[in-house]
Amino acid sequence: MAETPLAARPPYSEPRQQHDAAMMGMYLFLGSEIMLFGGIFAVAAVIRILHPADIVESSRALHYLIGALNTGVLLTSSFFVASAVEATKGGRRRAGATWLAAAAVAGLVFLVVKGYEYGAEYREGLLPLPGADTQFRTAPQHLFMNLYVLATGLHAIHLLIGIVLLSVLAPCLAFGKVRLPDRGILIIAAALYWHLVDVIWVFIYPVFYLAR
Repeated sequence: MAETPLAARPPYSEPRQQHDAAMMGMYLFLGSEIMLFGGIFAVAAVIRILHPADIVESSRALHYLIGALNTGVLLTSSFFVASAVEATKGGRRRAGATWLAAAAVAGLVFLVVKGYEYGAEYREGLLPLPGADTQFRTAPQHLFMNLYVLATGLHAIHLLIGIVLLSVLAPCLAFGKVRLPDRGILIIAAALYWHLVDVIWVFIYPVFYLAR
């Protein structure tokens, strides 16, 4: 006897189930990012303990005031994103889109300032680039600066992804392409990603700039 085929249906038919599944996937992704940067911070902490004099000298060469400025920029952007989430929860599309756009602009400001800082560091011989005449001579100093470039470079890439994400979501939200409240999870997920990128920088700043 032939079997009656089952009707196709989404794996999670209830909106609450879809929301919880999406959030679980987002938390797993964020956890993997935390482990990635956590490994970099752990290595930096170990060499700081084993070679304090070398690391203090390297850290003192970094532009901590520029780093502090960028820290303020990112913390401000986190406020913008949080405001966007609150606006969308209240159904205020235009306000939410404006806050998202403001956060994206703040992210661009961060990247411009960071690019200026990289340029200054290159001219001062701080960046361990191939063929560059670096002022650091010991292996721990080179390792510390390599970790600095790795951490800040990866962070910049993650931030750029976040800027693109917010830049796409802002007009979609403003013009009704993102249905509220059904698709509000998109704004929440983007906000979680943005906050993670900001928190990572909050760790980068003391680990590298303030290890003096």
